[in-house]
Amino acid sequence: MKMDHGKYFPEKKLPIDEKFTYNFRSNGGKFIYCENIQEVIDTFDNILLENDWYEKDVFCIDDTLKSRFEGFNLNFGKKEGSAFFLCSCEALIANNGSVLFSSNQIREKKLHELPSNFVIFSTTSQLVENIGEGLRQIKNRSVNNIPTNITSIQDFETKKEKDFMSSENTTKNLYLLLLEDL
Repeated sequence: MKMDHGKYFPEKKLPIDEKFTYNFRSNGGKFIYCENIQEVIDTFDNILLENDWYEKDVFCIDDTLKSRFEGFNLNFGKKEGSAFFLCSCEALIANNGSVLFSSNQIREKKLHELPSNFVIFSTTSQLVENIGEGLRQIKNRSVNNIPTNITSIQDFETKKEKDFMSSENTTKNLYLLLLEDL
């Protein structure tokens, strides 16, 4: 016997990781879950192969990421004409599937000034329910030196309604390498 629930019956609440994954993919993002760093390296290699990005210019300002992915014959540094932007992020926002950045990742660049292809390296500990929690995380990590240029990106394929955090046209081709760290 099938039981229909009334409108006041509480909705089933998805775990934060499932909610993020669903919303992120609905936005057009390419989500790849990795259990360990070797899976991250193998997946990164597959992304380069799929897009013919070997021996290409890559915009990356994070020295840790440059050293982590240095064995792939990439030219790090240049922004103009780069095949993709390699970066980390501040938080992954579950309720709308967006990615939160600050000047720690993008300096003072606007999203439209960055390459149209992004490869983001992130961890499961960066998953938060909403933008407010993401902003709190930034504030707690940066007690004396809160980063500037805080923005989010939510459009990965099609133009959609923008919220106050992403007012410009920021449609990007986005890969997310999510490493399990909990």
